[in-house]
Amino acid sequence: MTSHSPHLGILGGGQLAQMLALAALPLGVRVTVLEPDILAPARLCATHLHAPYTDAAGLDALAGCDAVTLEFENVPVEVLTALEGRVPVRPERALLERSKHRAHEKEALQEAGARTAPFVVIETEANLDGALERVGRQGILKTSELGYDGKGQSRVSDAAGLQSAWDELGRVPCVLEGLVQFEREVSLAVARGPDGALAFGPLIENVHRNGILRTSLFLEGDPHEAQAREIAGRVAGAWGLEGLMTLEFFGLPEGELLVNEVAPRVHNSGHLTQDGGGVSQFDAQVRAVLGLPLADWRPLHPCAMVNIIGAEGKTPDWAGIDALPGTRLHLYHKAWRAGRKLGHVNLVTADEQTLRARLSQLETLIP
Repeated sequence: MTSHSPHLGILGGGQLAQMLALAALPLGVRVTVLEPDILAPARLCATHLHAPYTDAAGLDALAGCDAVTLEFENVPVEVLTALEGRVPVRPERALLERSKHRAHEKEALQEAGARTAPFVVIETEANLDGALERVGRQGILKTSELGYDGKGQSRVSDAAGLQSAWDELGRVPCVLEGLVQFEREVSLAVARGPDGALAFGPLIENVHRNGILRTSLFLEGDPHEAQAREIAGRVAGAWGLEGLMTLEFFGLPEGELLVNEVAPRVHNSGHLTQDGGGVSQFDAQVRAVLGLPLADWRPLHPCAMVNIIGAEGKTPDWAGIDALPGTRLHLYHKAWRAGRKLGHVNLVTADEQTLRARLSQLETLIP
């Protein structure tokens, strides 16, 4: 694409970094990841700097890249501060700080004109008084930082339960969110280049199990995609996004979308874009971060994804998965552990009816 071979640095070396690196290679992009885990999945397809995120030599190496991006948001903010002025970091520190903290994120979403569930910030015991009433008498208490995949949260319906939940979460800063009666959960990613150019991924419908994403589904013609794009574009502009971020929404019965969470990166729900026939979300993040040409990315065919999660005493029916037409297996080269994301299976078909039928079959093959 250019006479210069771009060099992309990634903070984090897990499966998302692995898939980003695999997308970067055909674009002529070299990838280096900084990751403290010696068994980082991305080590198989990128230069692996095996060191803490705060390691000075590791940060010096990343500073020699053309740009640096994030694999996940649990990177210390001071790492981005240390890189500022030395190499473009996309997304920038301010956006990471915002998305790492649920209260700041929700406040910034509302300032950008996006609707969220009602919420109350809980930072001291005094904040508990009357908090449930202000969010509609039922809610979910979530830690402001470090919670993901259903961790660091508890459902509450009375004052005693709220007090107990806060105690169990360590009395750390939290957000109490009102319980929203939604019809479905959907997500959409937006990419924005250094020049301000915007591009969007498809609207994807998601189903969770035990707080972890189980399945994602893409079908052409979703009636709420235009609304999701409008919200995502507005937030991306207001937050000065450079790179890619994914918005998760609650779809209300009347059709309105509320933003639930924002991830400053590619997202589990977007994995189906790898095999749907178009550009993938990983291509899009690489392009946005390096300032390469951007365009909307969306599957060309109906497609779905099922996560492979470590389950006690159970393994997927590998032969059955391979025998089901339209499947493609993606494993992350991670050690087995109950509750851990170990891989996913993408499913592509020619029409919606076939997709839904085969998706039901596929779910029976993956515990």
